[in-house]
Amino acid sequence: MTLASRIQQQFTDSAQAKQQALAAMAGPIETAVRAMVTSLKAGGKVMACGNGGSAADSQHFAAELLNRFEKERPPLAGIALTTDTSTLTSIANDYRYEDVFAKQVRALGRKGDVLLAISTSGNSPNVIEAMHQAHALGITVVALTGKQGGKMTALLAPGDIHLCVPAERTARIQEVHLLTIHCLCDGIDALILGETT
Repeated sequence: MTLASRIQQQFTDSAQAKQQALAAMAGPIETAVRAMVTSLKAGGKVMACGNGGSAADSQHFAAELLNRFEKERPPLAGIALTTDTSTLTSIANDYRYEDVFAKQVRALGRKGDVLLAISTSGNSPNVIEAMHQAHALGITVVALTGKQGGKMTALLAPGDIHLCVPAERTARIQEVHLLTIHCLCDGIDALILGETT
């Protein structure tokens, strides 16, 4: 296989993964948008967490809420739990790495908030601990996963929302995660600005 054909295959595989995800994810994404808007309009916040590429996705999402996505609007309360290195390293050093997000949820989260819990495998221990803490506080969890959702699937509570990419390859899951984040941001803006119902 030539390098050019490998590149073409990456584009083709990505497009196919997105098309396959559409049928499975469009409805849950709408539900997630509405849950987030309900929280934001009531003075709540959306917290996001994940590891590696999912940490970057958390930061991307929070930045789009706090600053803006594609249109001018007032800033919205989005927090990435992945960005404060002093907090992350002190919790990991003094307690466990599994606690780095859960302790932040416990300190910052309030009933009515939303936690966007991102894990391509659905098995990230620190994201799972954050889910447990969110449930203890009455916070809705939006789980953004792939690979059948992993361990996170069984931990979803009534009222939680599962956005599971029907793919196995991490790169394809991450690409659909980014599209999903953009759909969430666009939907939030459309509802907040009264452009849709």
